[in-house]
Amino acid sequence: MSEPILKLQRDGALVTITLNRPERRNALDKEMVDAFHHVLDAAWEDDSIGAAIITGAGDQAFVSGADIAELKERRRREALQSINSRLFQRIEDLPFPTIAAIRGFALGGGCELALACDLRVAGEGARLGQPEVGLGIIPGAGATYRLPRIVGLARAREMIFTARIIDAREALAIGLVNQVVPDSEVLPAANSLAQSILRQDPLAVRLAKMAFRIDGGSRPGAGFLAEALAQGILFDSDEKTRRMTEFLEKRTRKK
Repeated sequence: MSEPILKLQRDGALVTITLNRPERRNALDKEMVDAFHHVLDAAWEDDSIGAAIITGAGDQAFVSGADIAELKERRRREALQSINSRLFQRIEDLPFPTIAAIRGFALGGGCELALACDLRVAGEGARLGQPEVGLGIIPGAGATYRLPRIVGLARAREMIFTARIIDAREALAIGLVNQVVPDSEVLPAANSLAQSILRQDPLAVRLAKMAFRIDGGSRPGAGFLAEALAQGILFDSDEKTRRMTEFLEKRTRKK
């Protein structure tokens, strides 16, 4: 019997969610998105959860990004459905704090998943970035409005416009992650951070998060729609198809 693509572990008030496709660097495809929604449906109803850790199986990737082969086939209709955006908004809106535990690559949708979490712990070997413009699209799941909130507008523009991948130390320096630890210590460090949260008054923590959501501009509004509209145009472009085909062929040659 094959393992689930999304694994859940419960330890008291702490839930750990593991994206479990290490052979595909935990790429975020529609099946994974659907599984995540199913988990979140249950989490919303469980008042006993005080914090959650989100991580990826294996050492190579937190989430390497969206599945490029699947993304290549998506067109305007799928872009306007905001498939990943809606999932990440649900994660950001969870009533309890979430911590991204990042080992290896967190690129594209993987970086955007980390941005949707409240806190981020990265291993020394972690690499983060938004390489979408090199594939003929834009970051379409929150980076254009979450990344500036976290690292500032100028740095967010540089990361998105250049598609540059940054290492963990630079991510710490610009405030993209909260902690950098040895790769083997990522989950223990995330767990320790979660336990620090769980020692506090649960209701006070939930209300503090609610206050951030009201005052911190976490509701994307126009940004959510702008990303969907831009992606709807780009998903139907010949250049997007060409660039993604080249990417997939290059990856096949490396195997």
